[in-house]
Amino acid sequence: MSVLVLAEVDNGVLSPATARIVNAASQLGPVDLFVPGPRAAAEAAASLAGVAKVMVSANSLLADSLVATLSELAVLYPYMVASASSVGKDVMPRLAAKLDIQPITDIVAIEGKNRFVRPIYAGNALETLVDDQPRHVLTFRASAFAPAASGNTAPVEVLENTVQSAAQLIATHRTESDIPDLATAQIVVGGGVSVGSAEGFQLIEKLGKTLRAAIGATRAAVDADYAPNDWQVGQTGKIIAPDLYIAIGISGALQHLAGIQGVRKIIAINSDPEAPIVRIADVALIGDLFEIVPQLTAELERLGIKR
Repeated sequence: MSVLVLAEVDNGVLSPATARIVNAASQLGPVDLFVPGPRAAAEAAASLAGVAKVMVSANSLLADSLVATLSELAVLYPYMVASASSVGKDVMPRLAAKLDIQPITDIVAIEGKNRFVRPIYAGNALETLVDDQPRHVLTFRASAFAPAASGNTAPVEVLENTVQSAAQLIATHRTESDIPDLATAQIVVGGGVSVGSAEGFQLIEKLGKTLRAAIGATRAAVDADYAPNDWQVGQTGKIIAPDLYIAIGISGALQHLAGIQGVRKIIAINSDPEAPIVRIADVALIGDLFEIVPQLTAELERLGIKR
């Protein structure tokens, strides 16, 4: 049985999340990849291990046209898969409704051809679902899976897509950044409201840049305008699963802990030895973050770990 994966394309470039979704989907069968974007993104997708064929269409960029195209292709595939990102959350439920299928979303593990695991109760429990439908519409949490290797040379097929969208894209507003994406970063440095100000948050950013890490923030820090909204980690923010999470001045509220359930190692820098984040941390540095963080950054730079 083959799988059709909807690729993630960001500003004409294949998203790193696609490699993780391909690796996950390959557990279900041979993977064909649909790339809604330019030929260059399709060529990058063709290099991913596990991909049998890449189909590309620069016309299917908006949600309604994506759903129309995927519903036409669905007759050939028992599995329709996407990332549990903003695009996947927009497109896949619509596709499931069009195909009259119950979707399974935010999957973090695959236990069989029709047996999947997903988090519930804000990540405090895992639910195992058996999907006995003849066709499956699925979204995977990209951060829960390792990326597929590269080196493949899958063939690229251009789709003659005549689907016209009822919507029109008027403008795109982007936050330009040279730091890694939170959803796929291997190291994340996060800051809480204890930094005291946007200027104080620059300590977090400097350490993150030294480590070539993504930058995260608690909801309280974002609400206080210390950090932009797209850095928010937690139940109402982004779900992350890096190899290392450095939590600075973060108490560990349940809302935030729900976003870091998949983190492999946690280093907590906090003045409160009884803080919830300290209790679950692998390493805890107890003290004033305004003393510890500059010293840590300076030592890393001295050792040559400098951007």
